Amino acid sequence: MKKQIKINMDNFQRISLTRLLSKEERKLFSSFKAYKDEDGRIVLEPLIEVPAREHWIYKNPTALASLIQGIEDAKAGRIKDRGSFAKYAKEDGDEDR
Repeated sequence: MKKQIKINMDNFQRISLTRLLSKEERKLFSSFKAYKDEDGRIVLEPLIEVPAREHWIYKNPTALASLIQGIEDAKAGRIKDRGSFAKYAKEDGDEDR
């Protein structure tokens, strides 16, 4: 779906994308990649940013596939309660475990 609207700049030469984006899109997109194409058009490409500490999963195809499979299994009810795994968790400063 192509949506076109006229957007005017404010006194500080800024534009607002509020009328162009849905409420869901405004929550989802954290920033935009902006560039000018060869015809002089300004193009905004929505970006979804991932925190650095979570980025590793996207660089590890095996871990990502396992995560996706686990989410699908949980949605389909294919999970079993294995109890608490707290005894295996390391506390800060517990390097011996």
